[in-house]
Amino acid sequence: MQALPRITVEVPVLSVGTGPADFDALGGYVLGLRRPRGLHLTLLHLGILEDFGRDVTDWTKGITGADDAIRQTAAWLRALPVLNGFAGTAERLIVLGGGGVAGLEVEVPQQVHEFQVALVQGLHGLLDSLLVDNVDDFILSSPALGYRYPHWVPHVAVGRPKTRDRQPIEIAPLEIIFGPSQIRNGRFLPPTG
Repeated sequence: MQALPRITVEVPVLSVGTGPADFDALGGYVLGLRRPRGLHLTLLHLGILEDFGRDVTDWTKGITGADDAIRQTAAWLRALPVLNGFAGTAERLIVLGGGGVAGLEVEVPQQVHEFQVALVQGLHGLLDSLLVDNVDDFILSSPALGYRYPHWVPHVAVGRPKTRDRQPIEIAPLEIIFGPSQIRNGRFLPPTG
């Protein structure tokens, strides 16, 4: 059985550094260096839509059904504005989450931070319309959303850390070019009509 796709709002990485050698050099710091194609910076993670719908239903004690939550969420996602492409800079590798992922910490332009804040505010509005109370608590406790910290750190996951040391690793500065924002796995969103 094929796993259900995770839904995120992200910006794809178009290039890292001045050429492939710049990205390949990161293999000296991480295990299982990811392929450049498919690298991205996540702006908002919703997770598996069916799980998100279930989380909403559980939280609202059935007042909002999972199907309705999924349908409204899909419509909200399709109506989101698009963030234009931009350039960022990475000067260090950081360890993320439980320690299983190493990522380039990316300095991004202010408009990217503002767009991400607007996404979270939009998510709040969506959850209000789905009759979720204590929205902040829901966001931090929903298994589908997977948030553990309220602070967003722009990053591009590139592999697994080589050591258990969680200290950031300084690297030579890399310019990273990002394309316009998109909905990852958007083709799997259910129809909203």
